[in-house]
Amino acid sequence: MSIAGIDRPATPTDWEGRNDGPGPEHARWHSVVSPLSVAAADPGVALIGFASDEGVRRNGGRVGAAAGPAALRAALGGLAVHDSRPRYDAGDVITQGTDLESAQERLSDAVAELTAAGHTVIALGGGHETAWATHRGLRRTHPNAVQIVNLDAHFDLREADEPTSGTPFLQIAGLVGEEEFRYCVLGISEPNNTRVLFDTAQRLSVRTVTDNEIEEMGAAGVAELVSSLAAKAEHLHLSIDLDGLPAAVAPGVSAPAAVGIALSAYRAAVRAAAASGKLRLVDVVELNPRFDLDARTARTAARLIEDIAGALG
Repeated sequence: MSIAGIDRPATPTDWEGRNDGPGPEHARWHSVVSPLSVAAADPGVALIGFASDEGVRRNGGRVGAAAGPAALRAALGGLAVHDSRPRYDAGDVITQGTDLESAQERLSDAVAELTAAGHTVIALGGGHETAWATHRGLRRTHPNAVQIVNLDAHFDLREADEPTSGTPFLQIAGLVGEEEFRYCVLGISEPNNTRVLFDTAQRLSVRTVTDNEIEEMGAAGVAELVSSLAAKAEHLHLSIDLDGLPAAVAPGVSAPAAVGIALSAYRAAVRAAAASGKLRLVDVVELNPRFDLDARTARTAARLIEDIAGALG
């Protein structure tokens, strides 16, 4: 029995890295990750790839994010592991051609199965269209009091005739209803979001923190905010859009940031989310290896994933 929705199951050959010898004292991601074909394993961190950039194409961005999951695995493989938490790889859901909607449905099915089994799911995108599918899957097993924290330069609250990488959180608001929609976005760039997007955010009671405000808050302030949001929720969905980081840190994205927010703020946010004990779902999105200098963006994203895995409460 395989996990629902998976197009390409994980294999040991997906993971490579330095081998210093046997035993936990030499553990790295590549040596401890197990392919996950049945969700009923001991709960741990479960990775799932979403090889998709159709949403980015529809949104007018630079395509290439479909190669993100493989690049993230490559960057993670050599990182040392200092805990005994199980780490799994469920494989990939793949968008075939322009049929984004079917792939999103398969991703929702897979996420629902994994979260039902108690795993903390980390989705390796893919464009930000990933978040609509993963959140829908989470809601099938955890329907109440889900707080979304999005690290992003953009609201992704666009209205469009079809799903894109710019629509996921408006789609989520439509799914759960405005009363249940709990959305905080950290890192908004005012010049890169139109007034209509700010008006939509205000109508939906979105907690909005701009890049300028985060600079004033500092990493400690960001961690305190994320912890306070988690305390008022039952479950947490953390969405990490790499294009909220400065272009010098994350050049390999669809829309590089001219300013962005500091990596220290990202790390503070993800560690606070993980330590809350309520983190159920993480998206790591918008990595575009085609434009990634020295795998800089992939390595940064891999460190954020390891920060999460090491801090889970």
